[in-house]
Amino acid sequence: MELRARLIVEGFITGLHKSPYHGFSVEFAEHRPYNPGDELRHVDWKVYAKTDRHYVKQYEEETNLRHYVVLDTSPSMRYKHAGNLSKLEYGAYLAAALHFLMVKQRDATGLIAFDETVHTLMRPKSTTRYLRQLLARLENLSDLSPNGKQTNAAAALDEVAERIARRSLVVVITDLFENIAAHEDLLRALRHLRHRGHEVLVFHVLESETERRFLFPDVPMVFRDMETGEEISLQPAQLRAHYAEAVRTFSERFRRRCLEQNIDFVELDTQEPYDTALLGYLNKRRKLI
Repeated sequence: MELRARLIVEGFITGLHKSPYHGFSVEFAEHRPYNPGDELRHVDWKVYAKTDRHYVKQYEEETNLRHYVVLDTSPSMRYKHAGNLSKLEYGAYLAAALHFLMVKQRDATGLIAFDETVHTLMRPKSTTRYLRQLLARLENLSDLSPNGKQTNAAAALDEVAERIARRSLVVVITDLFENIAAHEDLLRALRHLRHRGHEVLVFHVLESETERRFLFPDVPMVFRDMETGEEISLQPAQLRAHYAEAVRTFSERFRRRCLEQNIDFVELDTQEPYDTALLGYLNKRRKLI
């Protein structure tokens, strides 16, 4: 997990340096620009020699953001079809990369995981030793076998809102596989986080080929709900267009409702690199500092 997180982040940074977004690179340095009044003993003269700019070494106590990565571990997140990773594995690696990046930025980061209830809560810290504890926990979560529980993101996020005392950036990683009737409850729970003063970023993780576009073989198939066990028989071609339109409509509606509450919403595909997610995180973070 640690190796994967490091490779994801370092590959992303390298890509940023070669892209029009190279201005983000300062976000990754363990420094901040020098401001009048800062003590000269904290200026990094080696960086000055390379860049002709003054930067101050940023120490742990100067952390300016607290983060919680909130990971959905319900049975539906274990789905994979054409991809190499399940949604849970993809989400766990994304969480690991975010933790790695946050600690590299000297930000305090913590982990919350849920299915029907919150079952993991690790408070934010910004040390390398704590990062290893977070990554070890994520590795355990990604290896868990299905437990028969269902998604109840709304109740879990309400609990999160009550248990996080200090203002934080809350990054939610989920497939949003809730009963249709629960969607309003989920939006209300996200508003609850905002009402408590937290900034919120939602990553909507799906395997796009099958879960967004329904590109299954055109033969009779049996589909089984991973959380309830309910089954339905159909031929994908008969439902494909209607299904894809329904998913698109839902995603757009959910995105719009989130934006109304200043909640960032980013769609992710388990078959795509993590760059979209990390850039979405950096865009959110840059707004806040």
